[in-house]
This record gives sequence, C-alpha cells and structure tokens, in this order.
Amino acid sequence: MAIIKNVVSLSNLEKGFVDEVISTGAKVFGKEVSSTVALCIQCGCCTGSCPSSRRTALKTRMLFREVIFGFREKVLSSDDLWFCTTCYTCYERCPRGVKATDIVRIIRNIAVREGHLGKKHRIAASYVFKTGHAVPINEEVKDIRKELGMSSLPPTTHSYPEALDSVQKIMKKTGFDQIVGFDLEKMELKEVKL
Repeated sequence: MAIIKNVVSLSNLEKGFVDEVISTGAKVFGKEVSSTVALCIQCGCCTGSCPSSRRTALKTRMLFREVIFGFREKVLSSDDLWFCTTCYTCYERCPRGVKATDIVRIIRNIAVREGHLGKKHRIAASYVFKTGHAVPINEEVKDIRKELGMSSLPPTTHSYPEALDSVQKIMKKTGFDQIVGFDLEKMELKEVKL
C-alpha cells in the first residue's frame, strides 16, 4: 500500500489570503507593489538568486505559492519567513516584476499582527525599547570608533538619551509594546508562551 504524503485538504486553505496580503501591503507600499504577488509564475529566479536560501530553508518561490494557494497559517507561523535578509536580490531578478522583498515584509507584518513573532525578534525589540537600538553599542565598538578617529558614541540615542523617551512613546502609541510583550514600567519582556 502506497503512503501518500503532503495531501492538501481544501478545507485547510484560505482563498482570501492572497487578497489579504495585497490589501495589507497596499496600505504601506501601494497596490501596484503588493498586487505583484499574483504575477508569480513559479520560475524560481527568486530562490535561485537568494543568498539566504543557500544556507536556510527559505524558498521564496514556495512561500509565494503557499500565499497564492491560501496556506495562511502555514505561511504565517513558518520560521522560514524570517530568514529573508531583505537584500532585494530577488526583487531585481524577477522576470515578472514581483516585488518579492516587499511581499515578504508584508507577510511578516501580518504574522506579527497575529502574534507570530519569534523570541529572538522579541529580544531585539526589547533592546530598542531599552536603548533605542536593536543592537546596542558595546565597549569593543566604542574602542574601534575611537581608533578610527570617531566619537565613541554615534549620534543616536546613545549620544542623545533624551531621544529615547520619544522612541518609547512612539512604540507605545503604535501598540508595539503589546505586540512584543514588553512591560514599559519594568523595562523587560513579559513571559510569553511561544
């Protein structure tokens, strides 16, 4: 008896997912960009030219196929979605003009909105809340900056700590603290079951 793998049940598909991606993206990039996802012909130029796909499970072509077919939950909960480095190589090479990197960013926005945010991303966001930077400066970088004849601190919230208050206000006003699960009073991440 043959074993059938990867059987797709139509009841698991959400036909409107591609429309959701297009309408969500239209708010940020414009519909002329977000609607390009529907132009994908599955040629594989995006995946073949992707530096990340050589080392990770990211396959942009497959991601777009899953969006078009309506594999909403699979796409939004996939760790692969976060392997894109937004280098825009796929964007430049697509023969159909699919704005692949922007489409990935749109899908990520939907994923975050629905609570699909990995622990490492939450930690990076917590650094932004605490310091104004996803990667705060350390002593080694300060020393290197001095050796190069630069001030030890860049002209950011590191040099202007009063600006950090503005960063935190923006993040609170946009609800990002709730999305990330960050307690602004304690200045730490809340425990979230992942």
